Amino acid sequence: MRKLCFGGSFNPIHYGHICCARAAAEKLGFERVELIPSAQPPHKLPGANLAAADHRLAMCRMAVASDKLFSVNDIEMRRNGKSYTIQTARQLKHEGWPEVNWLIGADMLNSLPTWRDPDALLREVSFIVMARPGFHLDWSSLGPEYQQLQQNVVEVPAVNISATGIRQKVANGQSIDGLTPHTVVEYIRRHRLYLPEPLATT
Repeated sequence: MRKLCFGGSFNPIHYGHICCARAAAEKLGFERVELIPSAQPPHKLPGANLAAADHRLAMCRMAVASDKLFSVNDIEMRRNGKSYTIQTARQLKHEGWPEVNWLIGADMLNSLPTWRDPDALLREVSFIVMARPGFHLDWSSLGPEYQQLQQNVVEVPAVNISATGIRQKVANGQSIDGLTPHTVVEYIRRHRLYLPEPLATT
């Protein structure tokens, strides 16, 4: 079975993630998309409005529970420290994966050189780059070793949903129905995720 890894903070997972990953997998002939929520995202700034790892893992599982294309892998949740993709790829291969295909958004392409052990990462992982229609990819700013990824670009639908927008709506008391599966909406409400911190009293 050809598998496509899709990592991220999923804070929270939403229909944009699901729709774009499905489109990429179907276009490229992958039989399974493995969502890999990051326990400690290396690029998240301190103080970021990041739900606890167990919440984000639970929401991923709920979002795709009835979808046969998707599964959720907690490999990064079972590891201490920051969640580096190179470590995850090596662990997957140690567990018997013949290859590791990893889906990223086009907006992350130019940050790849800043990831942990980027040269080793390019050897260990085959990156698939999702690009929305009309999105400009700035290949000129990347070194020659990254130019090979131009053949791995796949066009996905333009879905105007973002996790940042969802968190802002929750904080403002607005509805997020239709932006993420209903089970995730209810989970966020039940656990009071993404609400503003109460003002300190003296």
